Amino acid sequence: MAASSKVAGGSSLLSSLFAYDALLNHQNLDPMISNAKFAADTGTDFYDRSLTSRRYALVGVALSSIFSCSCIVAGIVALANYGVMGVTVINFMVFVSSDNASIQLGRLKETLALAFNLIVTLCTESIGFVHGISLRSALASESRLRFNTNLRLLTAARGWCNPNGALLNSISAVLLIISYSSASLIVCINFITQPPDTPPGTSLSEGLALAGLPLLILGVALLLQVMIALLGMRAVKISTWSSSPFDLTAALVHHTQLTPVTVRCMRCVSALEVYGDPARPSETQPSAWHAHSSIRKVVISLWGIVAACAGWAVLVMSVWHKYAGTDVASPYALTTQTWSFIPNLLYDSFNYIQYDIPGIGIQCWLLVFGNVVVVQGPLTLGLHCSELIANVIRDESQWRCATRKNGLKTATNPMKLIFTHPICLILFVSKPFLHWMFGLSFTTFNFGSGGQGSSLQVGMYTAQIWNLCIALFIFASFFTFVALRRPRGPQPAAYGHVQTLANLVDEWSSVMWWGHKEDGIPYCHAGTSDHPLPDVKMDCVYAGSDAGSLASEFRKRGAISTSG
Repeated sequence: MAASSKVAGGSSLLSSLFAYDALLNHQNLDPMISNAKFAADTGTDFYDRSLTSRRYALVGVALSSIFSCSCIVAGIVALANYGVMGVTVINFMVFVSSDNASIQLGRLKETLALAFNLIVTLCTESIGFVHGISLRSALASESRLRFNTNLRLLTAARGWCNPNGALLNSISAVLLIISYSSASLIVCINFITQPPDTPPGTSLSEGLALAGLPLLILGVALLLQVMIALLGMRAVKISTWSSSPFDLTAALVHHTQLTPVTVRCMRCVSALEVYGDPARPSETQPSAWHAHSSIRKVVISLWGIVAACAGWAVLVMSVWHKYAGTDVASPYALTTQTWSFIPNLLYDSFNYIQYDIPGIGIQCWLLVFGNVVVVQGPLTLGLHCSELIANVIRDESQWRCATRKNGLKTATNPMKLIFTHPICLILFVSKPFLHWMFGLSFTTFNFGSGGQGSSLQVGMYTAQIWNLCIALFIFASFFTFVALRRPRGPQPAAYGHVQTLANLVDEWSSVMWWGHKEDGIPYCHAGTSDHPLPDVKMDCVYAGSDAGSLASEFRKRGAISTSG
């Protein structure tokens, strides 16, 4: 039977050309197309609209709104009581021994800063999920959706006034950067004047404080992102809230927004432009790097950020060598003794440079924000773009379950996807951690005293910049390896490409298996079923179940036209 499925070189090529030409010109393919549509109409109406994901997303957006409003209120209170340089004092550390005060206070400050970065990540991920689903639906309505996962802030629907368009997406990108920049500026150290009856050897530090203006800006930035996401959600009809590429593909096929091409049952996503549809199985599949052009850009941008961070560290060291021991640079060289993970801000025995921010009041804060946004912006956008790699690999991992013992389960839980898929979990943890490490490297000296902030200085810490560079190098190396890794096995790679999935899945069910379905002359057929299937035959040529009859039909037509 296997031998009967093999095709001689000349007749195989001729049949492939006839079948491919038929697909391109759609001539006399009505029976084939109608059969595909019939299967779609009767087999994909089960797709999960994932209202549970919708509830999770809206709860996350609601909590983000509550947090943003709380930040706005706290910021307004601090500004009303103490002015633009005002801070909200957190009294939980009074008269601690000077030997331990700086260490404990530094740890508390950085723990609170890390908590703010984590909260910002949770809020922006919830908002981003809603925005990503609405953008995906908008692209589908314009027949421009190619992959299940897109660069959310760098991909736009048509129309400048569209809530999912380029203008509001650009604003959302700026707001995302401002959110993380604000989180880096909120926490500061608060001091009190030492009373006369203070015991000898005690610290002047009272505790920590939250700067009012950064807190207000964080709240406004998050609230505006919530509003943009909700506007985008209301502007488009969302057929499914599921993160699964299979629910999305089934929905598109069911609503006739996507037409399966059944003769491409052995073609992966990178073979979309290959001339000729029948193909033999391949032992390895292309990597995400080769299958998705945007992934190549993301990986290159990640290494660009690593190079920029290394250049930043070299620049800081050059400035230090020129101005060491002055008001601009510390007198301590970068050695193993001065190298640390968290700098001790109260005892500055480490290598750094610093500069004053000119102006007072709002002008001073605006300059600080400008400095932080410019430096932190590439990091924020780079981490955002890394979502594309994580989600594309997640989609492919789900598809490859179709050849395993338990099969492919199309329905997915969005929380389970984040916290059980290793790459998604690594990215989720890396976002707040790397932003926090940036805050250790690029610090604003906004010390407070009795509820009033002081003039601002910016400090750049050499050891911490190198620590960030090393962490980014590890992060970029991991995602590069993931993007270049080639899946093994004959199952064609899709990476969440909806047209490829529509071509590969010919029977839809809640649990699916992929494999060999039919022997035939000249082509075999591979596809999906609701029960386990045998492995495909590596020495056979595969196409759709109707490809053989189509090839015969067009061979006859070719012979008739030649004789005429």
